[in-house]
Amino acid sequence: MQKVLITGAAGFLGSHLCDRFIKEGFYVIAMDNLITGDLKNLEHLFKLETFEFYNHDVSKFVHVPGKLDYILHFASPASPIDYLKIPIQTLKVGSLGTHNLLGLAKEKKARILIASTSEVYGDPLVHPQTEDYYGNVNTIGPRGVYDEAKRFQESITMAYHTYHGLETRIVRIFNTYGPRMRLNDGRVVPAFIGQALRGEDLTVFGEGLQTRSFCYVDDLVEGIYRLLFSDYVYPVNIGNPDEITIKDFAKEIIKLTGTKQKIIYKDLPTNDPLQRQPDISKAKEIIGWEPKFDRNKGMKRTLDYFKEFSEEELKKSEHRDFSKK
Repeated sequence: MQKVLITGAAGFLGSHLCDRFIKEGFYVIAMDNLITGDLKNLEHLFKLETFEFYNHDVSKFVHVPGKLDYILHFASPASPIDYLKIPIQTLKVGSLGTHNLLGLAKEKKARILIASTSEVYGDPLVHPQTEDYYGNVNTIGPRGVYDEAKRFQESITMAYHTYHGLETRIVRIFNTYGPRMRLNDGRVVPAFIGQALRGEDLTVFGEGLQTRSFCYVDDLVEGIYRLLFSDYVYPVNIGNPDEITIKDFAKEIIKLTGTKQKIIYKDLPTNDPLQRQPDISKAKEIIGWEPKFDRNKGMKRTLDYFKEFSEEELKKSEHRDFSKK
C-alpha cells in the first residue's frame, strides 16, 4: 500500500484530499497543527486502519517513520482574516515549512506536490491569468505575507527539482468553495452565506465590480489528483474560468437562500485583486481536466452544509470583518 503525507489535513482542502486518497486505496498520514484546521473535518477517518494523524507544525523539523511515496503540502492559512492575524506563521509555513517538507521528500525519495495559489499573480494586469504571467504583487502590503510566502514556495520547489532532481508538482489554486469551509474565515462564499443565514445585509467591498471565479471542491480535488500523477513539473492553474462580479454573486446568494437582504458597500481592502480568472488551457492539455460542477449546483451543496450549523455557531462569526479574497 502506498503512503501519502498530507499537510494542512484538518483544513477545508486538506480534509477533502484525505478522503480522496483513502478512497483510492492509499495509507494516509495527515498532519496539521490545528491553528486554523478543525479535527471535525477528519473525525470520520479516525476509525480507519489506513489513516493516522500527527498534530505538528511543519515549520519545525518534520519526521515521518518508514517509507513515504507522496507528499501534498497544503499547510497554510488561506483566508485574509487568518494571514492578517498571523502573518509571521504564514510566512514561516510557506518558507521553513516548505523547506522541511522538500527535505523530507528528498530523504524518502517521494514525489511532492506544493499547493500554490492564484494570489501569486497579485492584482493582475493580464486577464485571464496564464501560468507564464509573473504577477503584480506588493511585497510589503498587507497581503504580501501570503502572496510572497507562496511565490517563495514555488521558487524553492523548482530549485529542489533542478538541483536535486526531486519529483515536484505545483498547483496554482483559484477561488474554491464547498462543504467544510469555515463559516467565519472571511472568504467570500462563507461570508455571504453566513450573512444571509443570519438575516444580515450582504457586505460588498468597493463597488462590487471586482471579479472572482469559483471552483467547487470536488472539481479541484480531481485536478490536484491528476496533476500529482502527471509528468509536468511547472505550475498549473486549477480553477473554474466562469467569472462573476462580487456584486452579481451577492445577488445570486440572496436568490439561492430565498432571503430579502440588501447589499451594503464598504471601502475596498488594500491590494484587493480586481480581476481573478484562470486560464486553464494547460490543465486541459496536460491532465485532461476541466471543472464539471456549475456554480448553481455547487452552491446548493455548500448552502445545505451551512444550514446544518446551529444558531450559536452562526452568531460566532457575525463580528468578523469579512475582507474578500
